[in-house]
Order: sequence, then structure tokens, then C-alpha cells
Amino acid sequence: MDLKRKLARLTSVGPGGRAPAKAPVPAASEEGTGEATPSPAPAPVPEEARQTSATASGAVPRSQDPRVEALRRMLADWSQRQETSSARRASTPAPPPPGPLPVEPRATAHGTVHVSERVLPPDHRHGSAPLAGALDVEGPLVASLALHADLAGVDFQRMLFLDTETTGLAGGTGTVPFLVGLAWFEGRSLRVHQLFLRRLGEESPMLRVLAERMARSSCLVTFNGKSFDWPLLRTRFVLNRVPTPAELPHLDLLHCARRVFKHRGSGTRLVHMEEQVLGHRRVGDVDGALIPELYFRFLRGGDGSALTPVLEHNVNDLLLLAALLGELVRRFRAGGAGASVPAGEDPRDLLGFAGVALRARDYPRAQAFARAAAAGDNGAVGVEALALASRLSRKAGDPITAAGHLHRALESARGFQAATLHLELTKLYEHGLKDLPRALHHARLSAAAELPEDHRRRVTRLEARLARSSGAYSLDLAAPPQRGPVPG
Repeated sequence: MDLKRKLARLTSVGPGGRAPAKAPVPAASEEGTGEATPSPAPAPVPEEARQTSATASGAVPRSQDPRVEALRRMLADWSQRQETSSARRASTPAPPPPGPLPVEPRATAHGTVHVSERVLPPDHRHGSAPLAGALDVEGPLVASLALHADLAGVDFQRMLFLDTETTGLAGGTGTVPFLVGLAWFEGRSLRVHQLFLRRLGEESPMLRVLAERMARSSCLVTFNGKSFDWPLLRTRFVLNRVPTPAELPHLDLLHCARRVFKHRGSGTRLVHMEEQVLGHRRVGDVDGALIPELYFRFLRGGDGSALTPVLEHNVNDLLLLAALLGELVRRFRAGGAGASVPAGEDPRDLLGFAGVALRARDYPRAQAFARAAAAGDNGAVGVEALALASRLSRKAGDPITAAGHLHRALESARGFQAATLHLELTKLYEHGLKDLPRALHHARLSAAAELPEDHRRRVTRLEARLARSSGAYSLDLAAPPQRGPVPG
């Protein structure tokens, strides 16, 4: 692969992974004989001596080359993902014995549809979250979390969860949703209703049943449904000459998850959310890449039992939607007025919630989450949380507290992150606190955070302003300002 070739080139190793063989050096033969005597092996050179010699000669040891280390980490991550995928495939249980597809035909006014249905009780949990928790969400909180004002007035007692399994992921007219999974609440029980397409070309009854269910619902809840599921279904309505139902307010939990969990660095695939947020790990789950082929085998005359894991996969996706919605809103609610963020929450998630609240212009909630994130982490996440808390304090008209947050963040920040904090302090002292000596002090430390020409102009301007000024300023430039009269 490309990564291996790059690593081989940087470490002077041939494409096959072996160093080029050196020509053997003949040893001096003993006098009077024609045989060569092996020369004694050279004494091993200590690692410290090799590194000292390389440093003295101006060469950088290969093990310290950041490009080599970065490629090795990338290869290690790739190998780990391959091993994880292999382990999951190996743990897949044996296929079920041949049998009928677990769906039943039902006569409707539009024709026969094939349905698989179940009802889950109010106390059912998916991982650590109760499914019925989705009924306890408040419209305004969901609207803030989704950054979608139209959701504020939605009746979430009548929401419709939607997830499809299709013949491919490319979309377009050639992709067919052969399984449409729906779920809705009846009281506090969740009814799961799956519509299955037994033969291509028989979509019309299934689509009409879907349209009727949408007409009785208040909104759609999906995961990537805005980009994939609903556009695909809308295309199928048009191609089958079935009237397209009126579009409902659409809550796509993928966008919520990306904003809240982006600091985890592990991606926002549905299975990742299930494992890391809800603590639920699927056993024997079918690989999503295999689902289209399993359906095509069924169409060619295969037995229906091979599709049973696909229906179960779809059910789990629907349950996850309900559980994840309730969990996200429950945790977002904890930052509101009169509530306190529970101890033990992941600081990365708290920082994500703070960023969402900031974008929703809910500044008190954003401040609560930012301070909680800073209290729970002393590293990069804590530094970013303190910087966010500083911006919120400045918005609230409290520049002294804003400067205090930045000075606290500087205790842990390094490199570019520290230079960015110095730049923020420069602006705060110059424009908010009118303290030119401190502004100049931090400006000189912020060179890495802006272009050289911009940095030079900023320092020159502050030096000129300070030279013209005759006010008295604090001499302790590195300390945060104290509350009291602002220096002139």
C-alpha cells in the first residue's frame, strides 16, 4: 500500500520491506592455506553513542524523523482496524437454518405489503438509555440541540423514526429501498413496523403505506436521513407515480452527534455512538456492506432466513434512534438554569454541548458546560473550554473574568494553542481593558498565531500607541488583572 512504500522510502528500505543486501567482504586468508578465515564480528555500538555521533554530524536519527513516526502511527491504526474487522467477522455466528422470511403478508387498500412487527414495553432499554426517554424531550431544547428552529413547536409524542436498508449506497434511480423500518410510540411502548419488498417493481403498496403513516406523524427522526434516506424515498415516490407526502420537520441525529461528539476523534458512525455513548455492543451484527448482496441472493431464489440478521440490524438502528435522542436531550438539559452538570461527564462531550449552546445563542448554558469541561480536563480540551468561557464572559460584558480564563488556560497551553491565547489576550487588553503594556507584552508572544506581516503591524501599532500614552500601567505584565478601577 502507499503508506508502506512511503515508510520504506523514508527509512531507506526497499519496496519489499528488506534492506538492500551488502556485498560480502572476503576475509584475509591464513598464510599457507587457500581458505578464508571469518573476520571477528564488530563490537556493538551503544545506542547512545550512535545517537551522539548522528547528532554531531548534523544528521537526524531515523527514529526521530516525525514523518516516519507519523506513518508508523497511521500503519498501526490501519492494522488495528483490519484486526478489529477480522475479529468481528470471525465472531459472526453460524447462519440460521433454512426457513421462511420472518415477515407476513397483509392486505391493504393499496395491495399486499409484507410486514415484520413487534412492540417493545415502556421499560425497554437500549444499552444504558430507556427508549421511552425520547418521549420526555422538550421541543425548544431539541430545536437548540439541532440548531433547527422549526422543531421548537413539534409534538414529539407523534414523531416517526425512519431507517432504510437499500440495494446500494450510491443513491440515484438504481438504488432501491427494499426494507423501510418505521417506529413510533403508542403510549410509552414503541411499535417497530418494517415494510419489506419481496420483489422489485412492487414498491407502490409499500410507499403508500409509508405515506399514510407520515400523514399521522409530526416529524421524522433519522440518522443521515436528510442526505440519504429521505431523498432516496422521495425519488422512489416519483418513479412509482405515487403522490409524494408532504415533507415533515426533520430531525437528523447525525448532525447533532457530529457537533456534540466531535472532540472524541472516533467518528460519528451509528455503531460508534451505540458503543461509546450508550454502552451497547451488538453481537453477530451483519456487516452493512454485505446487506445488498444478501438481498440479491434472496431475489435469485435463496431462502429467507439469510435476511433475518438484516431485519434485526434495522430494528437495532431504530431502537438506537429513540435511545440516542433521549440521551442527548437529557444531557443537554443538565446545563440549563437551576440545573447542575453531573460530575463524571466526559469533558470532551461537555465541550461539544458548550459549542452547540453557543451556536444556539443560549449563553448561560454554554458557560455552564464550558466551565464544567475546563474543571474536568487539564489538557487541550480544558484549554479550549477556558477559551470558550472567556469569549462568553466577554460577551456578557465582563472582560476581567474573560482575561482570567485566558491566563488560566495559558498554564497548560503549548505551541500554537498558547500563541492563539496570547493573541486573544492582546485584543482583550487593548480594546476591552485599555491596558497597552499588557497588550504589547502578549502581542510579542503571539507571532505563531498570525501572518508575519500582520504580527509586525500589530506590534508596531501598540508600540506607537504606548509611546504616545502617559498613563500609569501595571508592571506585572504576565499576571491577570484584578477587579477594581480599569487603568487609564
